[in-house]
Parts: sequence; structure tokens; C-alpha cells
Amino acid sequence: MSADAQKKAVAEAALHYVPPDEILGVGTGSTVNHFIRALASMRDRIPGAVSSSEASSSLLEEVGIPVVSLNEVHELSVYVDGADEANRHLQLIKGGGAALTREKIVAAASRRFVCIADESKLVGALGGFPLPVEVIPMARSYVARQLSRLGGRPVYRQGVVTDNGNVILDVHDLEINEPIRLEQAINNIAGVVCNGLFAMRPADVLLLGSPGGVQTLER
Repeated sequence: MSADAQKKAVAEAALHYVPPDEILGVGTGSTVNHFIRALASMRDRIPGAVSSSEASSSLLEEVGIPVVSLNEVHELSVYVDGADEANRHLQLIKGGGAALTREKIVAAASRRFVCIADESKLVGALGGFPLPVEVIPMARSYVARQLSRLGGRPVYRQGVVTDNGNVILDVHDLEINEPIRLEQAINNIAGVVCNGLFAMRPADVLLLGSPGGVQTLER
């Protein structure tokens, strides 16, 4: 089974976690795009979706699912999104698509976070994938210096502006032995909007696509 076929399989498996007649939280990325297309088969039972990016919003509207502002919703029962890395505690690195801040907000507003990915994303320790950090543009150099002091090698993601109008620093060579502590430390740097560690709010369910089928990990 190809990597793309694995993504499609986990996307379809995630449909089982979608409650009928409730507004759904939807993330961003190539695996989520498969999920959105799969949602089209049950769009009559989905009154709307809160999206974490403009790209996902466009695709949701394309398949006939209304996009709803999070400000109009008290709480979401389920949020479905992908990941760039995941460990067995279901802590994640996200943000390869530069939507990490909105993704973290929607995840925080959801009772259950279902993460969908192919098996290559499961790692023993986070940090092989460079950690994205969303930064206020005027603070980019200052934040980069502080990230260097934490042991990382920040690289400015050239030509990328987030949906919030900010920039991304991708932090290479981090040893992430204590994900929660590092997430908090980076959040405390002035000028940081958000970082791509989802450790304080990890996934609740991780669906992994593999050649043998879909594996399910739960916290």
C-alpha cells in the first residue's frame, strides 16, 4: 500500500469518529484533504465545520460542507487533524503546513482530538521533524536567538506568511526529551505566537495507516 493509499485509509477510518448532526473541527494537510473528501459522503449529516486554515475551508466548501466560525460554537466534540510526527504518548509535532496556531486553538476547543497519519510519522522521540514556531514578524531575529539558547537551530521559512499574517521559524536539531516543558518554554518567549508542539494538549486517538491496514492508538 502506497503512502497516499495509507493516508486515504486512515482518513476513511476517521469517519467512524464523526458524530452525526454536530459541528466538526477539521485540520489541515494532505491527509486531512483525503478526510474532507471522504466527508462528502455524509455531508447531509454535518451541519458545519470549524476549519484550521483557509485551504481547508476552501475544500470544505467545495464538497458542500458549510464553514463555521469557532466564535459561533461553544465546544466541539471532535477535531480531526494530521501530524508531522507523533510519539506513543500521542504528543505531536505539527505545523508543516504553517497552520499550527489555528490548529492548536481548534484542538483546545475540542473534547476529542483524532489524529490521522501514515505509520512513518510515529517516532520514538519527537524532534526529527523541525519544530515550527509562528512568530510576530518584528520579533523574528530576537526569537531566533532565544531558540538557539534552547539548543535548536532556527531557520526562517522563506516566502511563507501564515493565515494570521506571521512568519515561521523551523527549529532543527532539538532534543525533545520533555515535550511539555519545551512547549511552555517556547511559548514564554516574547514574540512567539505559537509553537508546533502538541504536548499539553496531545491527541486522544491516533490512527496510523500501514501496509497491513489502520492501527489505532489511544491515550
